[in-house]
Amino acid sequence: MGAKQAITQAGQGDARTVALPADFRLAGLDEVKTCLVEAFDAPAVQLDGAAVERVDTAALQLLVAFRREASARGQSPTWLGVSAAIHDAAGVLGLAKALELPAPMPA
Repeated sequence: MGAKQAITQAGQGDARTVALPADFRLAGLDEVKTCLVEAFDAPAVQLDGAAVERVDTAALQLLVAFRREASARGQSPTWLGVSAAIHDAAGVLGLAKALELPAPMPA
């Protein structure tokens, strides 16, 4: 991918949206991490994982760490979308509750 892998943009009410890349694995985490750290300055954060096709343990660990730090700072990040890949991986690793994933949509 030549373009930015994670996109951070201001949304309604200065909420920051972090769009996770389709290939959300260890090799591409630096840019996502930067976007997540920058999101701590926003009054609200939305995570968009709808486009994620591949995800690994390191990526999910990054999201867990982000959510914990956000919570410590008084933020409560919300999900705009969660792909089946994220749901499946989080379920296998027992991280769905820690990530506060919404219920999967039926097919």
